[in-house]
Amino acid sequence: MTTSPLTTLEFRKALGQFSTGVTVVTVEREPGKIQGMTANSFTSVSLDPLLILVCVDQHAKILPLLQKKKRFGVSVLKAGQQAVSEYFARGVHSAEAEERLSIRYSRTASGLPALEDTLLQLSCSTVAAHPAGDHTIFVAEVHDAEIHEGEPLLYFRGEYRSIARHR
Repeated sequence: MTTSPLTTLEFRKALGQFSTGVTVVTVEREPGKIQGMTANSFTSVSLDPLLILVCVDQHAKILPLLQKKKRFGVSVLKAGQQAVSEYFARGVHSAEAEERLSIRYSRTASGLPALEDTLLQLSCSTVAAHPAGDHTIFVAEVHDAEIHEGEPLLYFRGEYRSIARHR
């Protein structure tokens, strides 16, 4: 039996069978100016040391900032924050849109920018960056975490989802 190679569309559809959480990576581009990017390619890597990874497209506006600053925040979005995810996925930021979407930033305990009103905010420092295909994989040490109540925003088969409790 022979199989043909997957197309990029088929590959995307296949991997869409794996549900993910939705995060926003944030970095300060200049004092008081925050650049953010939606990322669902995010996972824990190690407990000792505390490491995560996030994958960033080679064309993302945030990529050179992450490479230069080497410190960033990660905010895990909660159910109902689809519009926030879509805003940061576009990569074009404006004060008016952030006001309309009620996007507010705060500082983590380590002083890094993060989104308010999310499930989790992490402070991270890059320990390695690996170009891989059309993305760069950033491995980062986590310095602190602030956890909040709520349910996660999920992404599955190209759509936002929420958790349903089994009875």
